[in-house]
Amino acid sequence: MKILDVSVVGRKAAERAMRRDALHDNPEAEAVVSGIIARVRAEGDAALLDLGRRFDCAELRALSVTQEEWDAGAASVPAAHRDALKLCAANIRDFHERHRRESWFHADEGRLVGQMLRPLDAVGVYVPGGTAAYPSTVLMCVIPAKVAGVRRVTVATPCGRSGKVHPLVLLAARIAGADEVLLAGGAQAVAALAYGTETAPRVDKIVGPGNVYVNLAKRQLWGQVDMDMLAGPSEVCVLADDSADPEFVAADLLVQAEHDTDAAAYLITPSLQLAQRVQSAVDRQLAGLPRRAILEQALAAHGAILVTRDMAEAVDLANACAPEHLALMVEDPLAWLPRVRNAGAILMGPHTPQTVGDYGAGPSHTLPTSGTARFASPLNVDTFVKKTSVIQYSPVALAAIAPALTTLAEAEGFDAHAEAVRVRLSAQSAD
Repeated sequence: MKILDVSVVGRKAAERAMRRDALHDNPEAEAVVSGIIARVRAEGDAALLDLGRRFDCAELRALSVTQEEWDAGAASVPAAHRDALKLCAANIRDFHERHRRESWFHADEGRLVGQMLRPLDAVGVYVPGGTAAYPSTVLMCVIPAKVAGVRRVTVATPCGRSGKVHPLVLLAARIAGADEVLLAGGAQAVAALAYGTETAPRVDKIVGPGNVYVNLAKRQLWGQVDMDMLAGPSEVCVLADDSADPEFVAADLLVQAEHDTDAAAYLITPSLQLAQRVQSAVDRQLAGLPRRAILEQALAAHGAILVTRDMAEAVDLANACAPEHLALMVEDPLAWLPRVRNAGAILMGPHTPQTVGDYGAGPSHTLPTSGTARFASPLNVDTFVKKTSVIQYSPVALAAIAPALTTLAEAEGFDAHAEAVRVRLSAQSAD
């Protein structure tokens, strides 16, 4: 990892070194996705089967996991894996149960205003698959939806070459409370959930991470159906002072960087000595990891160590980065926490590795990436709830606000709006 002295390269160059785009312009991929969406909308299941055979399993015969297949797959998972999933699921469920909110109403002087919270009826959870299994993504997306009260949660995931869904994914879907599993991946899965097919249900919202084709489909279909976010490659930013253990810092940088070659890892510290020790520790730990080739590419393209004047400047740079994961490896993390404005998840102290947030602490690991933590939030119970405003006025309350209403309506040129008030005032006078 390269070391940059912020006082030498300048603030703007330091920020550019950490800048990420949520979704690069890719006309070729955009065209592919548009074609897939059009096919799924027009052909339904036939398109899903054809595309699934082309991209996933040549022998794909059905789009739904049957209850028998689900039972058999879940039952085949080793006990140790089953226990780990159950423990993490319990923590995730407990965290999101504490986040639940209720409708509220306020009444005074003839007015009733309030807000009704209602869960969405149907949600689709996209879970990447094919060459790897992501049961943790199932837990992190399905459980908050079910805690929010969503009636029907459909997990969509591509099958492997065998035409089967990984047993860990099936068990996670069972533990989390998913209602069904759809054998579909890529842009075609997003399109199927957005429009509905003979097998795939039409949903109100689609959540979950995916590759560039999944994200492009989410962007193109946003408005037809709601989406959680355009979740890009994983990223971590570590804020560290002299108290940090360089081995711990190096390990946390490698945690997120091993996802893929587009993942990013940054260390921001006022200590040049720590920066150099972390640089050496990264090289040493890297040598023994099976995904070394991926890690080397990711760190070369999207890795940097920034040395600042002090911790205040380090925190300011971290806020400009707005990372998906922010690790506070400082002597007193609680003292610096109020200064952090932009981060998807904050992991504090030397004994809180990125791993605990990715699997079992409780908060969802579906987080805003590519700097979108400036304005976006992690997936949570609110992701699956819609809010409806409630308003009721008495005759007296309407009369009190009528002059303001008619004045503004006429100022905007909407005479019918003003008349809707006056007709009620006239009726009151007649009574």
